[in-house]
Amino acid sequence: MTGSATASASGSTWLEENQHQLMSEVARLASLLEAASRGERPPLSAAGVTDVSGSALAFLAEALGLSDFERDVLVLCAGVELDSRLLALCASAQGDLSRPYPTFGLALAALPNPHWSAIRPSGPLRHFHLVETNGGGMAITQAPLRIDERILHQLAGLPQMDERITNLLETPSGPREPTVSQSVLAEEVGASWSAGREDEIPVIQIWGGNSSDQRTLAEAVCAAVGLSLRAMSSDALPTDSRELTEFQILWSREAALAPLCLLLDCGDLDRGDRARESAVARVLDSSRFPLILCGREPRAARQRMLISFEAQPPLAAEQCNLWEHLLGGSAAVLNGELNRLVAQFQLSPPRIRAACAEATGKARLAGAVGNQEWMGEALWAACRVQARLPLDELAQRVDTQADWDDLVLPRAQLETLREIEMHVTHRARVYEDWGFAARSRRGLGITALFAGPSGTGKTLAAEVLANRLRLDLYRIDLSQVVSKYIGETEKNLRRVFDAAQQAGSCLLFDEADALFGRRSEVKDSHDRYANIEVGYLLQRMEAYRGLAILTTNMKESLDPAFLRRLRFVVDFPFPDELLRTEIWRRIFPRSTPTNGLDVEKLARLDMAGGNIRNIALQAAFLAADDDTPVQMRHLLRAAGGEGAKIGRPLTPVEVRGWV
Repeated sequence: MTGSATASASGSTWLEENQHQLMSEVARLASLLEAASRGERPPLSAAGVTDVSGSALAFLAEALGLSDFERDVLVLCAGVELDSRLLALCASAQGDLSRPYPTFGLALAALPNPHWSAIRPSGPLRHFHLVETNGGGMAITQAPLRIDERILHQLAGLPQMDERITNLLETPSGPREPTVSQSVLAEEVGASWSAGREDEIPVIQIWGGNSSDQRTLAEAVCAAVGLSLRAMSSDALPTDSRELTEFQILWSREAALAPLCLLLDCGDLDRGDRARESAVARVLDSSRFPLILCGREPRAARQRMLISFEAQPPLAAEQCNLWEHLLGGSAAVLNGELNRLVAQFQLSPPRIRAACAEATGKARLAGAVGNQEWMGEALWAACRVQARLPLDELAQRVDTQADWDDLVLPRAQLETLREIEMHVTHRARVYEDWGFAARSRRGLGITALFAGPSGTGKTLAAEVLANRLRLDLYRIDLSQVVSKYIGETEKNLRRVFDAAQQAGSCLLFDEADALFGRRSEVKDSHDRYANIEVGYLLQRMEAYRGLAILTTNMKESLDPAFLRRLRFVVDFPFPDELLRTEIWRRIFPRSTPTNGLDVEKLARLDMAGGNIRNIALQAAFLAADDDTPVQMRHLLRAAGGEGAKIGRPLTPVEVRGWV
C-alpha cells in the first residue's frame, strides 16, 4: 500500500489497480450469489479467486488475520455499497425479496470454505468491528450485515482514521529533529523493542526530562522500527469499562492497518484519580499494540513486559550547536554568551527555536543584530520567558526589583551574599571548563540558608540575588507541596526540582524548617515516612544544580545532616541602632517628599527592617491624605499602628523628640 500514488508498469495507478481488483472480487461473489439462487452449492476450491496481492484487501486480510471465507464475507458487505445489483442478488439467493442485504446465514450457504468460527464475537470480523450486525433481536445468522465505513474506505484504497479515535488524539505537531545523543538512545530503545517476542510486544516507558525530550525520543524510536507515532493524553482516555474496551479494539485495528504506535502521555495524570489510573493500568497490561508510555516518573506493569528509559535533554555541546545554527552569523558576535545560556537554561530544541525567533525578531526591529551586548540581553530575556513556562504552574514567581542599595546588613553578611552571586555567575567555567563536574556530578548546586528573625531581610536578599543574576525567583508554596498522603510530598517536590532544573531559576523555600526539620525517632509508620521525606529532600538538594535559597526563623529546628550539605549559611541579625539608622536613611524613594525627618531619632525604634518598611509606607499614605510631605508626626502615628499590630507598644524612650 505504500505505492498508492505511483504508476504501475501498464501505466495505471495503484489506486486504479486496487479498485479493479476489488470490483473483480465483487463480481466473483455476484456469480456465487446467482448460483446460490439457482440452488447450486458453493465450490469447495478457491477457483476463480482474483489475484489481489498488493491490494488494500490483501493487506487488510493479512494484518487482521482473516481467513478466505472471512475475507469473502467482508467483500460481500463492501459489494452491496459499491454495486447496487448485489442487493437484489442477496434477496434472490435468500429466497425472500424483503431481505435485500447480506447475512451470515447467506454467507455460510453461498460462499466457499465456510466455518462457524467466523461468526463468533472473538473472530476478527466482529472483534475488530469490520462488519456490524443490526438485527434488532433477530438471530445472528439472519441479522443484516453492514461493513464499517472506515473499513470500506480502507478497501477502496483511501484510508482515513476512525473519527472515534481521532477525536481522542492530540493534533500532530511537526517532526522533531533528534540530537546525536537522542538518536543513539533511540536506537537502543528500538533494539530492545525489536528483541521482544512477536506474541508479547513490550511497552516502552520514557520518563523524566521534559515532554519535548520524551516526544522527540519516542518519534525517533518509532522511525527506527518503521512505525508512525500518534499521541494521546491520559486525560482523554475513557474511564468507563465498555468505552475503554471499545477504544482498545478500535486502536488495535488502526495500529494493524497503518501501522501505528500510541504514545500515552501521563505527565499531567493526577495519581489520586483512581478511575484514570485504573484505565491507564488496563491499557498498559491488556493491550497488545505498540505502546509508548511517557510520564514524570516510572510506573510498573503488572502483566505486560515493560522496558524503561530515562529521557535526557540534549548535551551542552548539542545545545550550543543548535544555538549557533539558528542564530547564524549573529552567533559570532556573542563571544561566549551562548555557553552561559546553556549552563543556566536547559531548554528543549523547540524552546531554543522560540527563544531565537523572539530575540532575533526584536533585534531586527531595533537594528541591533550585530550588537553583542544587546543580543546577549535579548537572548537571556527570551530564555527566561521560555524556561519559566513549566514552573509557573508549580510555584509563585516573585517580581524582583531590589538591588544591593536596598539591602542593609553587616559587612560579613553582604560579602557572603556577593560570594553567592559570584559562584552562580562563574559556575559554568569552574564546573565545565576547569573540570570539577567531571570528577563528580553531585554537590554542584548552590544552596544557601538565610536564617534570622522575621523582617531582617531574608526574602529581600533572595530578591536582590535573583535580580542581580537576571534569574526568575520562585517561592515554593508549602501548602501545595506537603501532602498528608504517603509519598505525595516527594512526588510534588520532584516536579518542582525537575522544572526548576530546566528553567535555571532560583528556588525560595520560605519557612524551610517546615520541610527540612529534624528527623525524628521512629515510633510508628508516620515517623518512618516523615524521615524518608527528609532523606529524599537532602538528596535532591545535593543533586540540584540550580540556586536554592531557604529561609527560616528557627535555624535550630533544621536537620543537622541538612545543614552540612549547605554551601552557604547567612545569619541575618536583628538590626542594631546603627543598622536601623541606615535603613531609615534608605527607606524612602528619592521621589517621596519628606520634611524634617531625623533618622537618628527614628533609629531608636527597636524594630526590624520589615516593620520599618511597613511604617514608612503607612506614613506615606497618611501624608498623601494630608497633602503634605512625610513628617515625623506621620511616622509616629504609623509606628503606633505597627506596634499595636505586632503586640508591641511603643516606649517613651523610643519616640522621645519625634514631634
